[in-house]
Amino acid sequence: MSIITPEIEYVDRSTESIRYLEHGWPSDLCRWHSHREFELHLIVDTRGKAFVGDYIGEFGPGSLFLTGPYLPHNWVTDQVFSREVAVRDMLVQFDEESIARMTEAFPEFEELRAMFDLAGSGIEFHGFDPVLAERSLAAIRDNAGLDRIMAFMQLLVDINKHAEKRQLSVVAVTQPEDSNKHSRIALVVDHITRNSSNDISLESAAELACMSPAAFSRNFHKITGNRFLEFLNRVRIGQACSMLYATDHPVSMICYEVGFQNLANFNRNFQKMKSMTPTAYRALARVELVKKEASSS
Repeated sequence: MSIITPEIEYVDRSTESIRYLEHGWPSDLCRWHSHREFELHLIVDTRGKAFVGDYIGEFGPGSLFLTGPYLPHNWVTDQVFSREVAVRDMLVQFDEESIARMTEAFPEFEELRAMFDLAGSGIEFHGFDPVLAERSLAAIRDNAGLDRIMAFMQLLVDINKHAEKRQLSVVAVTQPEDSNKHSRIALVVDHITRNSSNDISLESAAELACMSPAAFSRNFHKITGNRFLEFLNRVRIGQACSMLYATDHPVSMICYEVGFQNLANFNRNFQKMKSMTPTAYRALARVELVKKEASSS
């Protein structure tokens, strides 16, 4: 499956109004992409980096996200997870027009409007009950017809009531004006997320996108919301965070393994993005990891 030609995932509206998907890791479905449908996405297994619009953050088992139409997104499992996973993701996709028609017929559905508007920038439902989320998505998967729609609508009601909705991307995305430019930038983003520890220059990225460096810089910032070097460094810092809590490698070793050329630059970028030193982050992350493992056992 090529990212060069963006995949727009259509649902046959004559037979069903929502689409259920699940997949493991690694998978060709895990790539930076966008589509016209809303997507409610649950992470079942592994930890890694969530890319939603211009947002880069962390995910783990139980993380639940809602993305709006045409908002680019990807969930990349950290490289420290080497095992294959049978089911990493459970998700449903649904069309904005279906929701609009439901609201016309039943005005009570207007209660969901604010959540759908916020989804244009991406939402994480922080602290949502992962057991409820997985059970609800399984009910959507295992049912058909009206029973499936009822299970889906109940899940929408539940997440809408959830108090802690975190907006992710600073910039909301509308329908792409030039899908060719988006697909070429998507190719570069996918390349960065897979090869961030390598030496990736702006010139080589522009060549990969078949653009001049000036045109590439302009389009990369417009489409991703990040300047090229800023995005590359954010991906590298994200990978460093994974290594800090998953390995005992010294900070100086991690610095070079994720692609930075000197320790001072690494420390400066880490402090800027995480508001703490790498050593402090390692201590805090491991305490939080112990708490999560204790609560789930």
